[in-house]
Amino acid sequence: MDDLAFLTYSLISIFVIVNPISGVVTFISLTSRMTFEEKNILAKRAVFLACIIALFFAITGKMMLDLFGIDVDSLRIAGGILLFHVALDMMFAKVSRESITENEISESQDRSDIWIFPIALPLLTGPGAITTVIVLMGSTDSMVQRSLVVLSILITFAVCLVIFLFSRRIYKYIGYTGMLVFTRIMGLFLAALAADFVTTGIWNVYTALSSAT
Repeated sequence: MDDLAFLTYSLISIFVIVNPISGVVTFISLTSRMTFEEKNILAKRAVFLACIIALFFAITGKMMLDLFGIDVDSLRIAGGILLFHVALDMMFAKVSRESITENEISESQDRSDIWIFPIALPLLTGPGAITTVIVLMGSTDSMVQRSLVVLSILITFAVCLVIFLFSRRIYKYIGYTGMLVFTRIMGLFLAALAADFVTTGIWNVYTALSSAT
C-alpha cells in the first residue's frame, strides 16, 4: 500500500470510529445549559484531551502489546469484533454501549468535568478508537506511515473540534433525522472496516502458523 492510499485508509478508519457528527447530539445535550463561550471552551478541552489520548496509545500501543505478549493480529481480530458491535449500534441509531450508556449521559448533566468524562473519554476516544490507532500503528512498516497515522489522528480531531464548535448550528441545519442518516452511513463503513480487520487478522495468523509448521 503506497503512502497516499495508507493515509486515506488511516484517516477514514479513525474518522469513522470517532464519528464526531453522531456525537453532536450527546454533546449538545450535555452542554445545553451552557453559554456559547462555555460550550466552546469545553469543546476545545475535550477534543484536545481526546487527541492526546489517541496519540498516546498510537505511540505506546506497540510497547503495550509487547509487554503483554499480544500479537497485533490478535488485537486486530478482537478489535474487528468490537468495531462490528459498535457498527451495529450505529446502524440501528443507538448510543453505542462501547462508548457510553444513556444512564451515564443523564448522570453527567450536572458535573463540571464532563469535558473529561464522558466527552473526551469514552465518547471520542473509546475502546474502539484506541484499538484502531494501535492496530494502524502495528500495521505500518516505515516511519513515514507511522507519521501518516499521527497525521490522520490530528486531522480527525481538528475536524472534530470544528464540528463541536459549530455543533448547535450543524444540528439546526441537519436536524435529528440528518444525524440519524449520517450515523447509519458511518455504521455501514465501520462494519466494512471491522470485516477487514477480522479477515486480515485471521489470514495473518493462519499464514504465521503455516510458516511455523
